[in-house]
Amino acid sequence: MGSFSIWHWLIVLVVVMLIFGTKKISNMGSDLGKAVKGFKDGVKGDEEKAAADKATIDVEAKEKKS
Repeated sequence: MGSFSIWHWLIVLVVVMLIFGTKKISNMGSDLGKAVKGFKDGVKGDEEKAAADKATIDVEAKEKKS
């Protein structure tokens, strides 16, 4: 009773396909992929912005020393 067999998962898959339809499921997968890509781009942008801010602060500190 701990895990489901392959037959359980196939039945669940068929029921989900009957309820939502294949087009709706593919649209949800596409939307999920776009959301993950947007999240990754957002995280990458924040890291680049933080690195640029640090470089700006270092340059300003060096200019004040001179």
